[in-house]
Amino acid sequence: MFKKSMIASLTAAVLAASSAVHAETPPKLVPVYQAIVDIAPSQALGKGPLGERFIVPITGGEFEGPGLHGKVLAGGADRQLLREDGVKQLDALYELQTSDGAVLTVRNQVLVHNLDPAKRYAFSHISIDAPQGPYAWLSQAVLVGSLTSLKPARNAVSIQVYRVE
Repeated sequence: MFKKSMIASLTAAVLAASSAVHAETPPKLVPVYQAIVDIAPSQALGKGPLGERFIVPITGGEFEGPGLHGKVLAGGADRQLLREDGVKQLDALYELQTSDGAVLTVRNQVLVHNLDPAKRYAFSHISIDAPQGPYAWLSQAVLVGSLTSLKPARNAVSIQVYRVE
């Protein structure tokens, strides 16, 4: 009898926990910063087995958000793959330097399709390697972003970065 009641209790607990998970509110996005990233013209790297490859050097820029601002350091790059289905996969690696001197390494993996500006899809997963201290929370958060080209006004992109809560 004890065994049956224990199994029934465990089953009820699992079902209750399961329904509690489904009852949670959906995650929300909290703005972290906006970066204006200056870029050089893209350089073709040739066709690979997955599609056309390009590299876009990152030449500088600036970023700003609540309690966070500084400059985009030159020297990073955005590696791009134009797939056969017309989708672009971007994998950018670059550094941000905060106004107090901390250096943050950013990896931004973007998926872009439908180049019509009115229907464009350009969203990303962002990971940041931050030093210990006031910016360490950036290494412990799920970050997502959106990307908008600023051409022809400026040879740059605007990246909006959000923390998922």
